[in-house]
Amino acid sequence: MKQPLSLALCQIKVTPDKEKNIQNALKFIAKAAAANADIAILPEIFNGPYDSKIFPQYAEEYPGPSTEKLARAAKQNRIAVVAGSVIEKVNSHLYNSSFVFDHQGELLARHRKIHLFDVDMPGRIYFKESLTLSAGSDITLFEYKNIKFGLMVCYDCRFPELARILAMEGAQVIIMPGNFNLTSGPLFWELMLRTRAVDNQVYMVGVSAARNEKPAYQSWGHSMVTDPWGRVLVEGDEKEIMLLSTIDIAETARAREEMPLLKHRRIDLYKLDY
Repeated sequence: MKQPLSLALCQIKVTPDKEKNIQNALKFIAKAAAANADIAILPEIFNGPYDSKIFPQYAEEYPGPSTEKLARAAKQNRIAVVAGSVIEKVNSHLYNSSFVFDHQGELLARHRKIHLFDVDMPGRIYFKESLTLSAGSDITLFEYKNIKFGLMVCYDCRFPELARILAMEGAQVIIMPGNFNLTSGPLFWELMLRTRAVDNQVYMVGVSAARNEKPAYQSWGHSMVTDPWGRVLVEGDEKEIMLLSTIDIAETARAREEMPLLKHRRIDLYKLDY
């Protein structure tokens, strides 16, 4: 029988000071380890402002200053770390990349954001990641403590096909570092996490940055865990906070046994080709 898994959702406030952001992340990782969490999870672009025009200024190759320090912190604190995401430089390309390290500081997974956030909502928000970023092309799963995880970054959650593929490939938990704004956050953040959880009978873990009211792009916050029935287990507000949530992986199997959605699919009528 799998033991309950303790997650630490590190909703940190991000500033323009990259080193200050990294040090704050390290502080939260140590705090998570002191609380006996198994995994510490950081938000999307945890080491700099969410602004496509300045992404190149914060870009780094892997391994680089941010990922090296987080891998070291994972090993020192004996805790797995989902390093939110950073702007990863690969030759002439920049990616919005999430790195996962185990409790020995070894790389478990890397997910490059597949769907770039390009939106134009007149009078509300205009943002184009594609101005500076390239899209990833891999679907990402990893295993830790005999539990299978899916990994996505923010806008990836909008596409139900991705979550379904992760579930079909065995994911019991899907982790999503994100950075919804004050337009999309109130409308979609909780709705998306609960919907993906219910559709695929998985735990959904969304970790946002805390709100910083100085930048033009303001984060919604409200980091959250939902169970396979779509119930909200824990939710933050907009402030900097560490949230702890203990999840029972057996609940995923229980949901799929009692209401076998994946088995009830009519693959004679429709199917995913991937």
